[in-house]
Amino acid sequence: MKKLSHLFDKNRAWSEAMRQREPEFFAKLSRQQSPEYLWIGCSDSRVPANQIVGLLPGEIFVHRNIANVVVHTDLNCLSVAQFAVDVIKVRHIIVCGHYGCGGIKASLKQFELGLIDNWLYSVGAIKQKHQARIDAVKDRAMHTDVLCEINVIEQVHNVCNTSIVQQAWRRGQTLEVHGLIYGIHDGRLHDLAVTVGNAEEAEAVCAAGLAAPRLIHRHEKA
Repeated sequence: MKKLSHLFDKNRAWSEAMRQREPEFFAKLSRQQSPEYLWIGCSDSRVPANQIVGLLPGEIFVHRNIANVVVHTDLNCLSVAQFAVDVIKVRHIIVCGHYGCGGIKASLKQFELGLIDNWLYSVGAIKQKHQARIDAVKDRAMHTDVLCEINVIEQVHNVCNTSIVQQAWRRGQTLEVHGLIYGIHDGRLHDLAVTVGNAEEAEAVCAAGLAAPRLIHRHEKA
């Protein structure tokens, strides 16, 4: 394990720093986890969920995949969501994309990358669905970021329509689904104004988010 020795060194330093900061931190952490948030984000190494929202281990439950996709055949993602909603009882599900996403760029440019092309098929379908909105942005360099935003809103819609979230709402469980996007260039999170708190408003909120002029105008002014 000599090649990983630096990681063990960093781990020891981090563990000791946490103990000095809060002596009972690991004892409390080992007894339970009760985060209020489920984060569904991109696997990109530059978008670490805990760090960018300033939360400690145990404060956010995380699922990540390439392009922060939520599809109804992905048992991994659905299992995480079911555990978070039904067992941990999170109160918020955050779908977070990021500008400059490589998976989104590959779908937009129709790159052939191999096996991952199958994973990104649903993103390609989103691109085709919203091609006119993307093309309306005059600066083609901004097309990737526009699709990144659109993809987040579509994934929020998908989360809202999972049986897991629908059943939680039917039994009166407090649960909100949010769409955020992260700027790697400045380290800032941005609210896409897509927050859904019940089944009745899901369609209207997501449709309004997709129709919002800011998706185009903000990028034209950038």
